[in-house]
Amino acid sequence: MIRRLTYSVLELMPYVNWVYFFHAWGLSGKPEAERLAMRNEAENLCKTLGNSIRVHALFGLFDANSEGDDIVVCGVRLPMLRQQHPSSAEGHCLCLADFVRPSSSGVSDQVGVFAASVDSAMEKSHSDDPYMRMLSQTMADRLAEAAAERLHEEVRKSLWGYAPDEHLDIEQMLREEFQGIRPAVGYPSMPDTSLNFLLSDLIGMKSIGIRLTESGMMQPHASVSGLMLAHPQARYFDVGKVGEDQLEDYARRRGLPLQVMRQFIK
Repeated sequence: MIRRLTYSVLELMPYVNWVYFFHAWGLSGKPEAERLAMRNEAENLCKTLGNSIRVHALFGLFDANSEGDDIVVCGVRLPMLRQQHPSSAEGHCLCLADFVRPSSSGVSDQVGVFAASVDSAMEKSHSDDPYMRMLSQTMADRLAEAAAERLHEEVRKSLWGYAPDEHLDIEQMLREEFQGIRPAVGYPSMPDTSLNFLLSDLIGMKSIGIRLTESGMMQPHASVSGLMLAHPQARYFDVGKVGEDQLEDYARRRGLPLQVMRQFIK
């Protein structure tokens, strides 16, 4: 099952996480008045856009199982990385594959694959005004993430429906009080951007205007992609600096030369 959804800028505004917006502008810890003034400018910008800019999202739900540190989704093998050092007192180094039922169980699990992207026109707007262009680019990034937040809510309640009785307000969602996680490509638990090539093979990112560079980076820049995992114990973590032994093993599992893999994982 692959679903394509389209959102307007205005319907995504409640899902924007302003903490990251303020961080991007160096306003973390600044007086409330400064942050409020910047937020007002951003909200006014979005109001002027109205329905002229759209945000597109894709979601695919697939049968999947884990095999070691790999997640196998409809025959597509997605190698994952394991933490170099445990992040908790449990002493266990986590891997995203830990949250998917192993093939050895004989029972199939499910994994979601998603992508979201903002119309490229938003990033390119206000070419004659550097300040407004930067504001547009920053808000485009936040709107892509807001679309992922909105999509994840729909996934939990209906598209996948593993939490149909969830009743969380947006503040609770932004605090990630829901069941499951949506680790994104390029983020701490899944740092290899080349995984985007495999995810695109599964859901067809081109259908919402996402192009991939040679390194797997997405264009438009205001795009996000990743997995959705429903396991109740699933949580985010930082892989950390990847050791040479794991990098060699990961390159083997990715089927790529070690020197190529070094370009994707620093």
